[in-house]
Amino acid sequence: MIEDVLSNSEDRMQKTVEAVQRELAAVRTSHAHVGLVDHVQVEYYGALMPVNQMATVAAPEARLLTIQPWDRGALTAIEKALLKSDLGLTPSNDGQIIRLPIPPLTEARRKDLIKVVHKRVEDGRVAVRNVRRDGIEHIRKLVHDKEASEDDQRRAQEQLQKLTDRYIGQIDERGKEKEAELMEV
Repeated sequence: MIEDVLSNSEDRMQKTVEAVQRELAAVRTSHAHVGLVDHVQVEYYGALMPVNQMATVAAPEARLLTIQPWDRGALTAIEKALLKSDLGLTPSNDGQIIRLPIPPLTEARRKDLIKVVHKRVEDGRVAVRNVRRDGIEHIRKLVHDKEASEDDQRRAQEQLQKLTDRYIGQIDERGKEKEAELMEV
């Protein structure tokens, strides 16, 4: 039973790291990458769809994203969604393809984005700690129900703490990488 709790906790911590990594990928840097528009939702025929499921997104240059919809009728809907998004970028449309030029970041904007990165990293740490707390509660319940001994509980809590430290370290590492990427000129 304790092994199930530990395995479940590790899976949830891994998913938290992956979620933080996706969130950090959506933070704009001065370099174009296709993950920048993954979270942009387009209203198309009454349904919300991610841009990457409606179009081919490419980064042909370091400071340019191109979005070529599979259906030309979606061009204006994608353009509106990009304008409404939190990217702060202005798309240009030539009737077939949307170009999204990415201007260089100002120093003030870099600092603002670093604050966003720190917040997302901290949210990830909190989520991992919450998984640890849930795991400890499950283990305590097992001990209370006489399905595990107190020695098992101590060992399992130590293992949970090691998992927590490892996954928080991974989240911190991703945050440092993103911060370094943001500070590149």
